[in-house]
Parts: sequence; structure tokens; C-alpha cells
Amino acid sequence: MNRIYLDNAATTPLDKEVLEAMLPYLTEKFGNPSSIYSYGRETRLAIENARKSVARLLNAHPGEIFFTSGGTESNNAAILSAIRDLGCRHIITSPIEHHAVLHTVEHYDHENIATCSFVKLFPDGHVDLNNLEEQLASRKERCFVSLMYANNEIGNLLDIEATGNLCKKYNAIFHSDCVQAVGHYRMDLRNTPVHFISASGHKFHGPKGAGLLYVNDNIKVEPFIFGGGQERGMRAGTENLYGIVGFAKALELAIEDLEKDSRYISSVKTYMIGKLRSNISGVQFNGDAEGQSLYTILSVSFPKTERSEMILFNLDINNICASGGSACSSGADQGSHVIRAINNDPNLVTVRFSFSKYNTKEEVDTVVEKLKELI
Repeated sequence: MNRIYLDNAATTPLDKEVLEAMLPYLTEKFGNPSSIYSYGRETRLAIENARKSVARLLNAHPGEIFFTSGGTESNNAAILSAIRDLGCRHIITSPIEHHAVLHTVEHYDHENIATCSFVKLFPDGHVDLNNLEEQLASRKERCFVSLMYANNEIGNLLDIEATGNLCKKYNAIFHSDCVQAVGHYRMDLRNTPVHFISASGHKFHGPKGAGLLYVNDNIKVEPFIFGGGQERGMRAGTENLYGIVGFAKALELAIEDLEKDSRYISSVKTYMIGKLRSNISGVQFNGDAEGQSLYTILSVSFPKTERSEMILFNLDINNICASGGSACSSGADQGSHVIRAINNDPNLVTVRFSFSKYNTKEEVDTVVEKLKELI
């Protein structure tokens, strides 16, 4: 039996066209972009063309795009910059952020560098913006707000516009982890009130190890990695040349086919919701699955029984790849902090299915049949 891959929120397969765009920079165009001779000049040009392309696709200025190793580094850099360079002394975030944000915020709180608080959530996992405003209004010190655009486990979407406007009103710095959103939605950064966003290429059929941090032109931050002049002096170290080229190509393809792909992937998700409802009694969907939700993610809870407790293991044996919440911590299986925050029911077992343009309704049929057997 072929493997059925339904864990696209963890990573996606590399698009063939992306690989083709990267290959010359893995072979004959190998120069160091900081070298002044022709080998270096052609690779420097490739990076700057990638930057222009990404800026155009996100409606940002090329000078606002800094290439990084991915979402985790970008999140860390944004939080560090806000505290060190922008005078933020209090951080407001949510209990359902990615650990790349939560653990970083906990670190600065623990070291007494900044204090932190969590915004309240509604039972469906959406952020309570009235509570965010109350918290912003009550603080004397400058605040840093870090709230993700699309949740990586339940798919809930933040009203990024309204959140940014609240931050503006209280002179707060706003960062949004957009790792699950970039490549899946059109972004218009010139007209979005946000100071930092993070993105990662491998979430939209690009290479792993390549991401970006967008830093709005209106703020000035210091280098986040020292040691060289790369990335306009902000991030030292020889650039991940083929990763950057691959990131730009993947984003270009994602935006080009966005309407078609998003329509198709939404239909697969909706189809799976229907199939699960009609085939498995007691099934529940986490977050706002059929409302303001990312079309690539479906978080499902099954009634806990002796059989369903081993569900991920049994799916794996049957060549079906899914995750129990977030894949990034699946090795240290401690259950999902996101599910705990919104639906702490010990009688449910949660599985996250996440889709890409390569999934089919036939695969969904196979998975639901298998789930019926296993549960």
C-alpha cells in the first residue's frame, strides 16, 4: 500500500519546479555571494532577485525582507529585537502559540528581562480581542504582542488587521508568526499594521532550512546574528543560497496557483469532515474548523477507548501519516499544549490531519475506512 501523507502542516514535499530552480546553485553556480569575482556576483544576484520576488509577492519593500533559517529563528529574532532594540518590557501572547514563541517568551520572563501575560481565548480557540485591549490599556510599559495568524494545530485564523490596529492604538509592537499562512493566503504587508512576520519555505512545497523575517521599515533593529555583513549586516553567515532561491520559487508558485489550490484543498478538508461525521460516532472537531480556519488543517478528536489510544501508532503501521497535534514535539510526546488550552477533555484522543494540493478524496476515503476499523 502506498503511503498516505496527511501531515502537511509539519512539512510538505518539495515541488519539482522548486528543485529545478535550486539545482544550478547546488552544482555549477556555487560561488560565495560575498566574493567579488563572477562566481560570487552571480550568486549575489540570485539572492537579491529572490528578495525582490518575495517582496513583490508579499507587497513589501525588498529592504524589509531578511532571509533566515526558518520560522523558529525568525520568531526568536523578532522577540529579541522588540525587547533589546524597541524598548518592549511586557509581552502579550497566547497559550496556543508555537513553542518557538512560547519557549522564547518564557526564557525572557524567567531571566527577568521582560514580563509576560496570555490573552484570553474563547472556547473555540479564537483570541479574545477585548481582553487584548484591556491588557494593552492597563500596561504602563511598552508592550510586544506576538499572535500567530494561522494556528498550526487547530487552524484558527487571527483577525490580523484588528489586532494590528489595537497594537497601533497603544503604541505596541506587533509580531505575527505567519508560518502556516504565508503561501496559503495572499499577504499585503504594506497595508497590514504589523511590525514583524515570520515565514518558512517548507510549509508550501519549498526547501527546509529557509525562511524569512519581515521587519517593517518604520522600526530600526540591530543585528540578530553578529560576525559578517550578510543580509545587510543584520544576519551574519554565508547565505543559504539554494534555500533562498527555492523559497522564492516556492512562494511564486504558491501565489500563482493560490485560488485553484485553495479551492481544491478546502474541498478535500470539507469532504473529510463530512466522511468522519457520517462514519464515526462521537467525533469532534477542534477550534473553529468550519469557520475562520485554515483550509489546510483539520484537528479531530475521537472518543478515548483502548483502541483509539493507539490511533497514531496504528495509522502509521497502516502507512498513514498524521500527527497528534504538533509534529514539532511529537518525539517528546507530552500531548498538545494547544488542545490542553482549548479542550482539556481526557476522554478524547486528538489527531491533526493536514492537506496539500497533492492529496485526494480517494485518500480520505481510505483513511476514514481505516479509522472505522481502528476505532
